[in-house]
Amino acid sequence: MLSNMQKSVLVVDDDPDLLGLVQLLLEGVGYRVITAGEGQEALSRVAEKMPDLILLDMKMPGMNGWDFARAFRQRYDRAAPIVVLTAAEDARKRAEEIGAEGYLGKPFDIDELIRIVERNLDRHNGHR
Repeated sequence: MLSNMQKSVLVVDDDPDLLGLVQLLLEGVGYRVITAGEGQEALSRVAEKMPDLILLDMKMPGMNGWDFARAFRQRYDRAAPIVVLTAAEDARKRAEEIGAEGYLGKPFDIDELIRIVERNLDRHNGHR
């Protein structure tokens, strides 16, 4: 496996338990994880340092996923791929609504989470 240590993943979700779990799982395989509880906080994190990948919940208080994605794309275009992380019935539709590179429904399988992160990071690195 490639060294993931230099790769950073921003996880944006209003559920602190889910944030903690995803952080634990991704750090366990070597990624650097940054977390945010809603979109405005996520934009602040991005302004500090652009992550290599963004895992984005859609329904959050404050700035939701749709508004975050719009603001992110206006400021940074496609500097980092966005993967929608949602409990919505149609995760694919949510991802298409914001032009996300991927999606993962909640609850998710741990191996599937790691696979989708790796796949989107690999795909994005090929475009740099």
